[in-house]
Amino acid sequence: MSKFRTILGDCFEEVAKLPDNSIDAVCTDPPYGIVEFSESEVAKLRSGKGGIWRLPPKFDGKERRPLPRFSILSNEQKSDIEKFFARLASAIEPKLKPGGHMLIAGNPVLQVNVQAGVVASGWENRATILRLYHGFRGGDRPKNAELEFPEVCVTPRGNYEPWMLFRKPISEKTVAANLRRWGTGGLRMLFGGRPLPDVVPSFKTPAREKEIADHPSLKPQHLLRILVRTLLPTGSGVVLDPFMGSGSTLAACLAVGYESIGIERDSEYFAVAESSIQKLASLYPQFVGDTLESDDLNGSATELHAQLRLLETPAKYSRR
Repeated sequence: MSKFRTILGDCFEEVAKLPDNSIDAVCTDPPYGIVEFSESEVAKLRSGKGGIWRLPPKFDGKERRPLPRFSILSNEQKSDIEKFFARLASAIEPKLKPGGHMLIAGNPVLQVNVQAGVVASGWENRATILRLYHGFRGGDRPKNAELEFPEVCVTPRGNYEPWMLFRKPISEKTVAANLRRWGTGGLRMLFGGRPLPDVVPSFKTPAREKEIADHPSLKPQHLLRILVRTLLPTGSGVVLDPFMGSGSTLAACLAVGYESIGIERDSEYFAVAESSIQKLASLYPQFVGDTLESDDLNGSATELHAQLRLLETPAKYSRR
């Protein structure tokens, strides 16, 4: 029977308390500018007064969720990101079983910094899984010169989110031997013996999930259940999320049938997680992440197809 444990506290302090070789995998969506979830920046986010958080204007009559502006980070701050993830990887390494995987949600601009920090700590860079979806990142026009340069954008329109996959080196001579000893070293296949592809069609987080768990970077259960399921090759074990947020990763583990541990330092987000994990896990009861699509997603399945169509349709912009 699956179960979960939530911990309010600093991830480095709490990870240090975990027994060595007690975690089978890590799945997390961490802070990226490191600064965006600091107390001062979260206060600005909650007050609706920007800071590093960009508050998008209404578009098509809809409110857009705030996004962190990583393009404004200095080279020094980007170097700090490498140091932060090197420290995180070093802290998690003794707690994870040999051959265990760590999956980190990324950002295309900062992906290289994260990978450099983790690999410098002795981890293997195994792959990048692309979450393919119609987002609103990028595609910005030159600020205050939109009419002067009507056919110019500063960056491409973002239609993917990288999830970086790392592995702690195995302790045995072969993956098979490591699986026998630790139950780790490989990935769990999808239903029918199909490996998880490194491109996963996805969609924006459904409104029903946002209503349950209010967090600016909430990921959809459809995606998380697929990802967490693949991390435990034998179908059992403990998944750690050191940046739990509103508990969506733990909810996905609960729905799949895995044990999990979540750590969160923000008391408000921790309270959201405490009330939302069971509710999120109860959605789509037949979908356990063993396929890329499911009729049990109801309206979300329709939204998935709509999102994929949007990827092939040029966006329309006004010339105001």
